[in-house]
Amino acid sequence: MRVVTLLPGATEIVAALGGGGELVAISHECDYPPSVQHLPRVTSTPLDPSLPSGAIDAEVRRLREAGHAVIAVDAAVLGALAPDLVITQDLCEVCAVADGEVHRLASALSPAPRVLALSGRTFEGVLADIRSVAAALDLAEEGDELTAGLRDRLARLRRTAPALPRRMLCIEWLEPIYLAGHWVPDLVAAAGGIDVGATPGSHSAVTTWDAASAKRPEVVVVMLCGFGVERARAELERVRDADARRLLAATPVWILDGNAYTSRPGPRIVDGATRLQAAMMNVPMSGLCRWHPAA
Repeated sequence: MRVVTLLPGATEIVAALGGGGELVAISHECDYPPSVQHLPRVTSTPLDPSLPSGAIDAEVRRLREAGHAVIAVDAAVLGALAPDLVITQDLCEVCAVADGEVHRLASALSPAPRVLALSGRTFEGVLADIRSVAAALDLAEEGDELTAGLRDRLARLRRTAPALPRRMLCIEWLEPIYLAGHWVPDLVAAAGGIDVGATPGSHSAVTTWDAASAKRPEVVVVMLCGFGVERARAELERVRDADARRLLAATPVWILDGNAYTSRPGPRIVDGATRLQAAMMNVPMSGLCRWHPAA
C-alpha cells in the first residue's frame, strides 16, 4: 500500500504501528520519527514559523480572510505518487490541509485514493483514530496492541499521581493566549491534576490573562502548539502584559515541548501526560523544564 500522511500525528501513528515502510510522502511539518525524514514533502505553508506568535496569529487570520490556504498540497506531486491512502484530519486547518480540499484533490486522481480523516478530540478519540489507521493498513492486531499499551501506561501513571490533585493551567499559545483543549484535560487528569482551563474534547479557546489568573492555577504549563522548549522559552520572554507577568511571577511555570508531546494526536501524548505529572511533582525531565521570569 502507498500511504501519504498530511499531518505529523498521522505519520507518527503509521510509524508506531510498524507501517513506516508503506509511507511514500509526508507533510512539511513531520519531524518524527527519524526513519521517515528522507521522504518527499507534499505540503507547504506561506507562514514564516520564525515570526513571533502574535505575528503568526495575525498572518493566519489574514490568510483566512483572504480565502487563502494556511497549508496547501502540491497536487502534481501527490498525483505522481499515486497513493492508495491519504491520511488527513478535520480538527484544525492550521495544523493540516482542510479536509474538503483533500477530498477534492483525491477525487481528481485516477484511481482515486481513499481519504481517511482523523477526528479524535479526546484521549479515547485518539485511540479510536489509531485503530482506524491500523484497520486501513491491515494492521488491526498491531492497532489493538498499541492502543492497549497506551491505555495501560496512563492507568499506571494514575497510580503514581500526587495525593492531592494540583490545579493546572495549560497554555497552548501566548499571543493571544489560548488554553489547550481536546485531549489535554484527559492527560492532566491521568497525571493526577485538575485542568482548570478546559474540559475533555473542548476546543482550545482564546482567553485573557486576567481570566486565566482568576482560575487560580497552582501550576502553569506552557505547551505551545508546534514549538519546542527553547522556542517556547523565547516566546515567554516576549510577554509583557501586566496581568500575565503577575500570574507567571506568582505561580510555578513549566515549559513542555508541545510540538512533540501535546499538540499532536498520536502515541506520544502519553509521554506528554508523564511530563505533566513530573511538572506537578517539580521534577524536570527531557522535554520539560522550569521557567523563572526575568527580574
